[in-house]
Amino acid sequence: MPRYLISFDDGSMDHISQADLPAVGEAARTVMREAKAAGVWIFGAGVQRQQSTIVATDGTRTRGPVPETKAVLGGFCIVEVPSHEVALGWATRFAKACRCAQEVREILFDPES
Repeated sequence: MPRYLISFDDGSMDHISQADLPAVGEAARTVMREAKAAGVWIFGAGVQRQQSTIVATDGTRTRGPVPETKAVLGGFCIVEVPSHEVALGWATRFAKACRCAQEVREILFDPES
């Protein structure tokens, strides 16, 4: 069954007030619990804001994100569902809960992963 990455960009939730963040978090966890109960949830998490390390092919390290990057991942989940349409349905639920748009991308299957 295909897996899909549902994600949003860092900063996509900046319009939400500090007072509203707990309610948004609970709404997102409610959808996550529903996805778990439906058996489609694989994994998900928020990503520490703008704190990354870029490791080059020669092993050198620099603080990220990469300067030319316009969008930086803010949070994501992976679901395993029968179709793109079903993934879009879950993304809609997360978009409503998180109060921000979600991007949906199919994860390419690698039999050795």
